[in-house]
Amino acid sequence: MEERYRERLARYTTAMRNEQPDCVPIRPFVAEFTGTYAGYTCQQLAHDYENAFAAARKCAADFDWDAVVPNMLATWTGMTQALGLRYYMVPGIDLPPNVGHQYREPPPEQAWMRPDEYDALVEDPTGYLYNVWLPRVARPLSPAGGPVTLAHNVALVKCAMAMMQFFHAWAVQEERLRNESGTVSAIAGMLRAPMDFIADKLRGYLGLVDDLFERPQKVLAACEALMPHLAHFALATADPGRNVPIGFWMHRGCVPFISPRTYDSHFWPTLKPIVEEFWKHGHQTLFYAEGKWRHHWETFRELPDRSIVYHCDQDDIFACHEALHDKFALSGGVPNMLLSYGTPGEVREFCRRVIREVAAEGGYLADAGAIMQDDTNIENLRAFTEVFREEGVYAAGSYADPTPLPPCELETSLASRRAVAGLEGRPAPRIAPGICFPWEEKEKELPGISGDKEMVRRVWNEIEGLANTYIWQLLLSF
Repeated sequence: MEERYRERLARYTTAMRNEQPDCVPIRPFVAEFTGTYAGYTCQQLAHDYENAFAAARKCAADFDWDAVVPNMLATWTGMTQALGLRYYMVPGIDLPPNVGHQYREPPPEQAWMRPDEYDALVEDPTGYLYNVWLPRVARPLSPAGGPVTLAHNVALVKCAMAMMQFFHAWAVQEERLRNESGTVSAIAGMLRAPMDFIADKLRGYLGLVDDLFERPQKVLAACEALMPHLAHFALATADPGRNVPIGFWMHRGCVPFISPRTYDSHFWPTLKPIVEEFWKHGHQTLFYAEGKWRHHWETFRELPDRSIVYHCDQDDIFACHEALHDKFALSGGVPNMLLSYGTPGEVREFCRRVIREVAAEGGYLADAGAIMQDDTNIENLRAFTEVFREEGVYAAGSYADPTPLPPCELETSLASRRAVAGLEGRPAPRIAPGICFPWEEKEKELPGISGDKEMVRRVWNEIEGLANTYIWQLLLSF
């Protein structure tokens, strides 16, 4: 099984280097589909993560896929219930048990962040999230200065312990996928564009649109203030081996959600340096381009070769191949509508065309356009898998033996990593990313350190890092 895992990791990294492995790696992003296949409801997947893990393992083993996400739902509603998150709708509680979880987006006048609070967010993003945002989105919590109740204290402790439990179990799940079916964990780390972050969890989409007209400089300042914090979180949770990419979920930065002018002034200038910073540190980014992004393909070409894997959702995968495949590996592009409502024959025909026209020279990872939910047809996904496994094989002698060399370690990659600026030269935030309460301020409260001062400082910052991770993980994952 370990030999199978190493073969698949080599196949996966070779394709992500935009090179030709022995065959097309199959890396489907399957969420509620796993429950359809394994016999679980949406509630059973979302509310008991062991069910979700078991369903993911069953699919990985039965379909013989090369790489998967250990739990594509990525959340555990037991934890969201522990904190009483107002924006999260749970299957079987807020929704019917066979409906996937949903996010509530409040009307602009009730947004989780008020339009006059941009300055507070810019001054200290982490402090703002803890002091203002969290009490608004969590039912048991009181605002700063409010009454501290038993429910308040218990919710904070319970949610933090639940998060620790969930991610400990996630690590065990990765090992089980490796040991039981030789399956690679497909991504590590998480990024959202600063502007998406504001729209998704702070101002809501309509609130952001209002702000882009009424206070565009405030929005830009907030995006810039968020950059180092989002970059730090993604790097802190990335693959230490630098084999698999950081997941970047692209939400509402494309046409028609914002205009090309806003993309050029706000979205891209505060995203591109983060992606370059990842590349400087040796990490690829998976551009999971939800929706249609062809209007912005030329800007993506500004990034170094191989620094991203571009995932095609609703754009035409064949046009995407012509526009980007000379620089970046591609994934996806098989329409979800086809996998849900087409016939196995139609699925096979489309996948064969992808093999001929997109995957012919390598650098392609087989997947649907978007995350597969419970309407995905089992027989169609089986046909998808069989076509790529049986016919996505490269002719012997047409490729070098696949190696697990990370994309960042190629000679040309090393040169481009040295050339990019990333976040270098940008103003340092008042409170460094990764902490909540700076050591310099804590030291003033201490009566004096008679022993090893550096040890006290180091341990303080390590524990600060846990509190920092908690709030950013909550915003980005849950």
